[in-house]
Amino acid sequence: MAARRSVVEREMIALLPRLRRFALALCKTQDVADDLVQETCERAITRAEQFEEGTRLDRWMFSIMSSRWKNHLRSQKVRAADSDDEVLTTIIDERESGRAERLQALSEVERALLRLPLDQRETLMLTSIEGLSYREAAETLDVAIGTVMSRVSRARLTLAGELGAGA
Repeated sequence: MAARRSVVEREMIALLPRLRRFALALCKTQDVADDLVQETCERAITRAEQFEEGTRLDRWMFSIMSSRWKNHLRSQKVRAADSDDEVLTTIIDERESGRAERLQALSEVERALLRLPLDQRETLMLTSIEGLSYREAAETLDVAIGTVMSRVSRARLTLAGELGAGA
C-alpha cells in the first residue's frame, strides 16, 4: 500500500501541469482551479490504494477531478437554493408576521369600536367607513350636524384612548 502511494505521489507531480490545465477549463478562474487541483491531489493520495496498477494515472486523476468539480457545483446549487429558500421564507415570514400584526390591530380596533355607545359607533361608521359627509350622516340619522360632529369627536377620542395615542 505504501509503495502504491509512493508511485501515485511521484507520477502525480509530472501530471500537475495537465491537471491545472484541465481544472482551469472546468473552473474558468485560476484560484478556483488551483483549489480543485489541490483537492484532487489530496483525494488521490488518501485513496492511493484504489488506484489500479497498470492503468493510466492521468485518467484516474481526471476522473477524481471531474467528480470533485461536479460535487462542488451541486453543493453550490443546493446552497443557492437553500439561500433562496431562506430569503423567501424570511420574506414570507415577515409578510405573515406583518399580516398577523395587522389582523391583531384590526381585531383590537373592532373590539374597541363595538364598545362605543351605539350613537357614536353608528355615526363614526357612517362618516369614517361609509364615507358620508357630516351633513349626509346628520340627515341619515335625523340629527343636527353639530350632534354628528360631537359624536364623531367623542368616538375618536374614546378609540384613541383605548388603542393608544398613535391610533
